[in-house]
This record gives sequence, C-alpha cells and structure tokens, in this order.
Amino acid sequence: MTATGVGAASCRRISRKCATNRICLRLAFRSVEFAHEQKGERGSPVGMGGRSPAAFPARRESSHGYRGEVLKAPRTRIESVAVHLPGRYRTMEETREKIAETGGYTPPPGLLERLTGVRGVHVREDGENASDLAVAAARTALGQAGLKIGDIDLLLFAATSQDLIEPATAHLVAAKMGASCPVFDVKNACNSVLNAMEVASSLISAGRYRTILIACGESGTLVTRWHAPDCGDLLRAMPGYTASDAGAAMVLAAAAPVNEDGAEILALRFVSNSAAWEACTVAAGGTLHGRSMHDDHATLRLNGDLRRIALETLPKALPEVEDELRAARESDFIAFHQISMVHFHKTLDTLALPEARCMPAVAEHGNCGAASLPLQLVKARESGRLTRGDAVAMLGMASGFSFGVALARW
Repeated sequence: MTATGVGAASCRRISRKCATNRICLRLAFRSVEFAHEQKGERGSPVGMGGRSPAAFPARRESSHGYRGEVLKAPRTRIESVAVHLPGRYRTMEETREKIAETGGYTPPPGLLERLTGVRGVHVREDGENASDLAVAAARTALGQAGLKIGDIDLLLFAATSQDLIEPATAHLVAAKMGASCPVFDVKNACNSVLNAMEVASSLISAGRYRTILIACGESGTLVTRWHAPDCGDLLRAMPGYTASDAGAAMVLAAAAPVNEDGAEILALRFVSNSAAWEACTVAAGGTLHGRSMHDDHATLRLNGDLRRIALETLPKALPEVEDELRAARESDFIAFHQISMVHFHKTLDTLALPEARCMPAVAEHGNCGAASLPLQLVKARESGRLTRGDAVAMLGMASGFSFGVALARW
C-alpha cells in the first residue's frame, strides 16, 4: 500500500522510516517469540495451529525476526483494505426524537451524547442488507488490489450481522459479486473480521488458498431499542444507540518467502473468557428464545455492568498476550474496537495505550461492529497517519468475552 503524490524528499523520509521500523519490528517480534518459547505457550504465532513452538522441527526466520511459521510456508500479505459507509446519517438528537415517538421513556436532550460521546451513526438504506454493505466494500477492495472476483480463491463473510440464518451470508455476497470460489461465514461478534484474518492467514500458510477475500457487512442499527419503558431499560439498551451500519473488506494473499515490501501480517493471538458470555447479548434468532420479538431479546442489551465485567475479565486475559501488547504499544498506529468514547478512554487506560497513536473513530462513526478495525485503518491511511513501512496493531474486543491482537507491517 503505497502513498501517491509523494515527493523525493518525502520518499527519502519514508525510506528511512521503513528501515527504522524494520529494525524495531525485528527486535519487538524476536522478543515476542522468545518469550513464548520460554513459556511454552500455545498458538500465538501465525500458522501454528494452536501448537507450541516446540511442535515444529524446523523454522524459517523471517526478515523481521518473527519465527512463527512452518518452514517454507507462505506468508500473508494485506493487499487492500476498504470500507463502505451508507449515505444516511442519524444524529443522537434524531435518535432521541425517535425514542420519544414510541411513547416510552424519553431521555432529556443531550443525554445520549453525554453518556456515549458519539455524535451519530451511519444508517443503511431501506432494503439494503448486510450482504449489500459487504459487496460495496469488497468491490472497492478488489479494485485497490487490481484484482477481479475471478482471482479470489476463497470468500469469507465475517460480521456480527447476517442476511439469513441459513444459508451462510457468504453465499449471498458471492452470488451478488459473481464469485464461483468456495465460501463460508466466520462469526465471533465484533472480532469476526480479526478472526477471519486468522483463518485466512492459516489457510494461506497451509497452502490451501493463495488469495482470500474477507467481506464484512454490519447492520447494527437493526438492534437499536426504540421503546424503553423506563430509564433502566434505556440504560441497558445504551450500546444499541451507538450501533452503526457499515461494510468493510480485506484482500489477503500469499507473499513471497522473503517480502521486504508491502503490508504483511506478522502475528495473531487470541484469548477468551467465556464465563462472561451473558454480559451483552442479542438473544433472539437462536434456540434460547426461538422466534421471540420481545425488545429484551431482539435488541442489543446489557445484562449487567459491562465496564465492570470487562475490567474484571481483561486483567485475567492480558497476561496471555502481554508480549503482543508490548509490541502493539510501540506500533506507529493502533486500531482497537470502540463502542463509545467512554469505552475508548477506558481502553486506553486499561491497556496503557498511547492516545496519540490511536483514533477515536467511534465519536463520528459510532460502533461499526466487526468493521471498526478496517474503518480505522482506512481513515488513518486517508489522513496520512498510516504510511508504508509503519508498524500497525489491531486490538479486537468482542462480547463473549474474547480479545485478539493482530500485528502487521503496512
């Protein structure tokens, strides 16, 4: 991913920055891998399939020093990242007015903005589905990569949302794009895209596919609760008021064994604490509540103090990813999942992230679900905060509770 319109002096600065970042990445990722080898931990590097480093008899040390791949296995390159934001935009004041129309509890003017720090959310057009949002982003991603849909070997749909329970929404995306490759869905709430990156990277490393399209379509505004009988119901439904609609896509492809240029995935690691699965739910549509359309089931709902649960859960999970987090803090740009500005600042404090290298995208765009991380990467690229050679960290947090880290070189 190269910047356009860069002068000679800028090119020299970028070249020096790339060289510096390569040195930093070598040191950071050697430190990460060495720590995991010392601990005998499982499944941290790309392509290791959940086994300890000792399970592989031979390894190739890459140019950046991260030794997590099987000998001669292809590395994974990020060919392109794209987002699609629907044309309609609903401010928090417009949301308050719509709540008032239902005759239930009406929040005072300005309350939603003060509680969330969010100005508004993107809203899909009538009749526009999650697959349509994904297709719009996917077409842009293919264009950026200089590819056609026939060049794709595997298509993954990765999102919290879906068009249908059956079949997989990936089939609808493929049909709309004219794809004939294998397809399937990857779903893990707001970590869906991050987990799809792990699946794609593992399949590429195994030699199963060379070029994989990840498509995401989030229709988060569908789970907004409009009728709140009282203030308590409104507060429990608060995450739904920042839920936004968006599409995102990434093209991942096999890289050369030694690839000094281009965006490349360096590491992926995930941890979970599933005891907290009830904290935040959309309960309808499965076997727990069958065909229930009750607002308690069909809308995004807090079933406790999410911040307290997160604060109790995160410290138990973070020691498992402390080495990756250390490398993430030193990255040039850090994208992480955001549901409100309160959550944004709390995450900065909890994970000790440098605010200057993060982007509070939620303030303007709302919570875009699994599209949040690609959105931040695109906005950072467009604003010049992300350039070739930069070290990038992507931190995912999803209800359930799961936490993931992806480290890449842009």
